[in-house]
Amino acid sequence: MARPQDLPRGFFPFGNPFKNLSSKNSVLPSKLLSLLNTFETNLASSVRNLVPKEKSQILTVSWMKLAMESLCETHNSIKTLITDLELPVSDWEDKWVDVYLDISVKLLDLCNAFSSELTRLNQGHLLLQFALHNLEANSPQNLSKAQSSLDSWKKHIGSKNPRIENCRAIMSSLVQTLNLPKVKNSAKGKVLMRALYGVKVKTLYISGVFAAAFSGSSQNLMYLTVSNELPWAQPFMEMQNTMNAEIKNIFLSEGLTVLKELEAVDSGVQKLYPAIQQGSVDPISLQPLKDSVTALSDGLDLVSKEVDCFFKILLSGRDTLLENLRSMGASTILATSPRKAAGKKF
Repeated sequence: MARPQDLPRGFFPFGNPFKNLSSKNSVLPSKLLSLLNTFETNLASSVRNLVPKEKSQILTVSWMKLAMESLCETHNSIKTLITDLELPVSDWEDKWVDVYLDISVKLLDLCNAFSSELTRLNQGHLLLQFALHNLEANSPQNLSKAQSSLDSWKKHIGSKNPRIENCRAIMSSLVQTLNLPKVKNSAKGKVLMRALYGVKVKTLYISGVFAAAFSGSSQNLMYLTVSNELPWAQPFMEMQNTMNAEIKNIFLSEGLTVLKELEAVDSGVQKLYPAIQQGSVDPISLQPLKDSVTALSDGLDLVSKEVDCFFKILLSGRDTLLENLRSMGASTILATSPRKAAGKKF
């Protein structure tokens, strides 16, 4: 996880695509309005739960786990909404399908990038465990090995991950998809597109926080503007403003990394260096480092599980859509083939 000393710039501002979804001149049927209201109320609640209560919770693996868990719930909710709307794929316009497939493949790419970084960070755990083992032995030879392992860990953590470096380009292209296609003759389509807009805004912002935390670069952080007409706008802006303000300060600090649990491990390592160089380490002084190493490893495992869950949800939705499209194609062939329609064998 490289930590370039860049200034907190590089946010992604954009216009208000909600104007394409405004329905001031049209009235949704009560059932559809109820479904939309329920979805957006739940979305607002889920975003509100992500607003950090303390500054110390920002850029922690515990918040990242909570955020990814929340994304899983939201993306499952959109699948449920599609079912409740009774909107089969056969009723989807081609542009809706294109938007869904394009977004899903980009989000899968982001998941792969995040998973690769979590795996890379966890690989550093072996170096820390080996170092702790040698520190406990507390002999000159073992202390030398411990320092070598700790130096290797710092080098490993400070290195760059090419997949994370590519996240900015992926997210930049996702920003463009926020300008959703207009829906003219389908009330259900309007509900779906407006719901998808909320899902994408939430997903995009959280992805930006992940990319910023993993890359150590504020260039991946986003600032997204949304219409005040949306029920979830207020909690979203509160989350974004709270997070971004503190993340700006974190990026201005000097440190190996911006992720709190990683910083705690690095701090513990720095405190032990003088004793290691003097040739004797008090076993009691090792406990803070042991605790921070355990907290980091356990936290990364939990985040990894949630990222994997999110990946599976995205893949399942994409596969279901493609399977339905294939089935529609087969049905069309059967319906339009005179020979097969007549039941003739050739």
